[in-house]
Amino acid sequence: MASLLGEQLYEIKGQGPPPEKDYFQLRISKNEVIFISWRISLRRGSWGVGPKEDKVSHQDLQQDKRFQSKILAVFGQRILDYTIMICEGKFDYLERLPEDILLKISSYLGLKDLAQLAQVSQSFREFCNSEKLWEKRVRAVPEFTNDMEKVCSFIGWKQAFFDLFQKRDGNE
Repeated sequence: MASLLGEQLYEIKGQGPPPEKDYFQLRISKNEVIFISWRISLRRGSWGVGPKEDKVSHQDLQQDKRFQSKILAVFGQRILDYTIMICEGKFDYLERLPEDILLKISSYLGLKDLAQLAQVSQSFREFCNSEKLWEKRVRAVPEFTNDMEKVCSFIGWKQAFFDLFQKRDGNE
């Protein structure tokens, strides 16, 4: 399973809490946690100032309360907890499965199961709404013909699934 892990284990970006307009990024690689901040200001002296980057090792993050508090303030408790879990070596392998394997697994799921899978995380929501997933489902429908391919590509595979095939016999 270790082969599923790339160099970058996690990344999240976002704007800081109000009233700031600063932009932040948290990246977790195999060896370190990187916190990047860009100060957004209308003051002339701050124009063109590059981002500030702080790095700590996975082991050091677990003791560095200052670094943890920066993550907590910007991204919240859930992201801090997830970051600490990654640093402890607790990976979410399901989210890291290659797309072709997820497509194969999802081919055995009904619509209600897909709807529930989409609620698990942002990456699963994106996967469950992806054109690749719906193209595979449409192509698996017995009534699908090659003549329908252009129509499906034009209106979108997910839309085609529900408009052309799902109405014929109700829910899956």
